[in-house]
Amino acid sequence: MKVLTIIISYNFEKWIRPCLESLLLSTYPTEILVIDNGSKDRTVSTIRQAYPSVRIIDNGQNLGFGKANNIGMQIAMQEGFDAVFLLNQDAWVSTDTIGTLAGLSRENPTFGILSPVHLNGQGNQLDKGFAHYVQIKDKTELPKSKSLVEATFINAAFWFIPITTLKTVGGFSPLFYHYGEDKDYINRLHYHHLKIGYSPKVFGCHDREFREVTRKAYFRSEYVYLLSEYANINRPIGNAFVYSVLACIKKSLTAFFHIKPQDECTYLYLAIKLTTRTGKVIQVRRKTRKEAPHFL
Repeated sequence: MKVLTIIISYNFEKWIRPCLESLLLSTYPTEILVIDNGSKDRTVSTIRQAYPSVRIIDNGQNLGFGKANNIGMQIAMQEGFDAVFLLNQDAWVSTDTIGTLAGLSRENPTFGILSPVHLNGQGNQLDKGFAHYVQIKDKTELPKSKSLVEATFINAAFWFIPITTLKTVGGFSPLFYHYGEDKDYINRLHYHHLKIGYSPKVFGCHDREFREVTRKAYFRSEYVYLLSEYANINRPIGNAFVYSVLACIKKSLTAFFHIKPQDECTYLYLAIKLTTRTGKVIQVRRKTRKEAPHFL
């Protein structure tokens, strides 16, 4: 199985060494493609000088996470790769991760996405988001007697995706610029009767525990979640409208009754913003119901 690892970079310098060297030390061979979204630091020059075997595309601008990944997926399909491995720039993997996931993918064709266990940047605890998604508290609760565990959602820090999935589900939706792409993608994955799961036997570290959750970041996550609900093709459009736009209005009213005028206005603004995207949402919903390499 020929695997292309895709990393979307933006000011990647801090993590270049642990990220790239974990791939270069992989016991299973993978070609590495870094797609740079207009870094302001020395990301591009450092990779070209220190890691000549790594292919790099310098976009010169920030295309967003989804659109940049779609470029890499297009290349993988054009060049005859069997799978892509999407790896966050602030993440790295154990030496046996890619090989284990490749083997599991061959043995379990109903799984459209596979992931290792997500650890924090220190590698001593589960990543908090991952622990929440798979509903376990710490590493001692991992079901190590199993080779593969199904989950309802795992974020896209470490996604192993066979090309057959891309041909069925496509790439990331243009509705999402940064964040929310993975939630939308898994909604589409489930619609096409594919699963997502993780192997409790292999690991990746995600160095994100020190990110500050600002008010702006919180409401951005609220918006992309609600947008993913609006685009969710597992729901009829009327039902999706209730779970997104009307849910946003409800949150605005709740903020009003709790005398939180700033939150009230923000949720109302988000409801209006979602409503203005209705035409595009409907267009994308119609397209993604069909099996095809959409957006690639």
